[in-house]
Amino acid sequence: MPPTRKQVNMPGIDRPNFQDRRDFMKSAGLAATGFAALPLLGCDTQGKMSLDRSGASSPLAIPPLQAGTIERGERVFRLSLTPGEKEFVPGTPSPTIGIDASYLGPTLEMRRGEQVRFHIDNKLAEDATVHWHGFELPATADGGPHQLIRPGERWSPSFELRQRASLYWYHSHLHRRAGPQVYAGLAAPIYVRDEEEDRLDLPSRYGVDDIPLIVQDRVIDSSGRLVYRLNMHSRMMGVIGERIYVNGTANAVFDGAAGPLRLRLLNGSNARFYTFSLEGDRPMQLIASDGGLLAAPREIRSLTLAPGERAQVIVDLSEGRPLRLNASSPDNAMGMMAGEGGGMMDGGMMGNRTGRERQGRTFSILDMRPSGSSTPVMLPPTLAALAAPDPSLAVRSRRFVLDMGMMGRGMAINGETMDMDVINQRVPVGQWEIWEIANASMMAHPFHIHNVQFRLLDRDGRPPQAEEAGFKDTVIVKPREQVRLLLRFEENTDPDNPYMYHCHILEHEDAGMMGQFVVTAN
Repeated sequence: MPPTRKQVNMPGIDRPNFQDRRDFMKSAGLAATGFAALPLLGCDTQGKMSLDRSGASSPLAIPPLQAGTIERGERVFRLSLTPGEKEFVPGTPSPTIGIDASYLGPTLEMRRGEQVRFHIDNKLAEDATVHWHGFELPATADGGPHQLIRPGERWSPSFELRQRASLYWYHSHLHRRAGPQVYAGLAAPIYVRDEEEDRLDLPSRYGVDDIPLIVQDRVIDSSGRLVYRLNMHSRMMGVIGERIYVNGTANAVFDGAAGPLRLRLLNGSNARFYTFSLEGDRPMQLIASDGGLLAAPREIRSLTLAPGERAQVIVDLSEGRPLRLNASSPDNAMGMMAGEGGGMMDGGMMGNRTGRERQGRTFSILDMRPSGSSTPVMLPPTLAALAAPDPSLAVRSRRFVLDMGMMGRGMAINGETMDMDVINQRVPVGQWEIWEIANASMMAHPFHIHNVQFRLLDRDGRPPQAEEAGFKDTVIVKPREQVRLLLRFEENTDPDNPYMYHCHILEHEDAGMMGQFVVTAN
């Protein structure tokens, strides 16, 4: 069915008419809001960026755990979106956004099957949204660009929690401004627990042997201030920072007891991909992907996550010796990155040699310093009942082609750029479908679908690696590649209020690589 133009029935929605690129940059650069103090870095100042060479370590900040309160049979969370300041470099404060904090927010803990309710107050000087990334829920509770929270207002969504135990997250999804708001700090983790996982003897003591790691990169200028670098280059490639922060901590160190340590990895960056590994090529055990436990532990030496993706690994610290989690950034484009024969990032008109050098380096994510010793890690051979996906269940296929146009000026899916008034797809509830995601561009894109956990069938006809065999809500689609996903929307029909599918490079999402779908009753 072709896209239909229909006024989405959500009152009070801003639909700015961006006449040209300058208007878009002004909006995305925080130039006309309460966060105007956050500098916008242009092409002419890229040479002033500085790498983090101090080497001074800091204890890893652990987000406070918030379990809400039980009221009339619901688990209720009360949260405030607030302006703040953070010293990314000691002694130099930068304006930020936080959720009950100056930057980032608490880890929310809840259980599958519960009815949850949120009261979210917007104390910012601008509109905001809060999207529950990875959740299956009614469209009006999704927190996408249609669920606007205006300054001084409260949003109170409520829904039944359907998710399997895993790491999810909540973050801004404001239309055309998700990039700057997430960058400024509007993001935080969610822990969902359930009985299936409770039965397993996995590390689960929050902040002790079960640690969330929100990995982000940020640009800090020569004065030590946070800057959001939006220009022609970063609109095309996404905003890539030169300093790495984990839970907002630079050069993070975690001191704990020897034994198994569960790391819940979240790529919370706007655009940077990470390949994680342990120093010395030590193995780690992969136990979960976006949507929960795998069928069995998988020994891995490295793991790549794109923006929006999550994974959980068990690291064996039983010997009591320090160990470092490293990461490198894989090239995300063909012929556009360093080492590709003089591409655009190789010192050309959109070149960024500082960013390019950082792109190719291996850098520290977390230094783990255990004390004492313990017996080696023994994981259960089976983690979850997880049948192989069956493509014969599908009754129809849909195809989505991701493209960027020339110089990133034509961000689109199926040739259509995001329009808040257009429903691009209508999907019947309960119907198994195959979604084919084809990448016609020259760089990889993480494709995210709201309101579903899907299974990956194949990549260009080849079965997925074991790391992608579980439930996912975000998948990397490489240049000129096609992936096939098996999915079904099980409930929550609404013919008027849409969900999103989009690239999770936030600058691509903001520039229009996003579409809308509704789940219908027939």
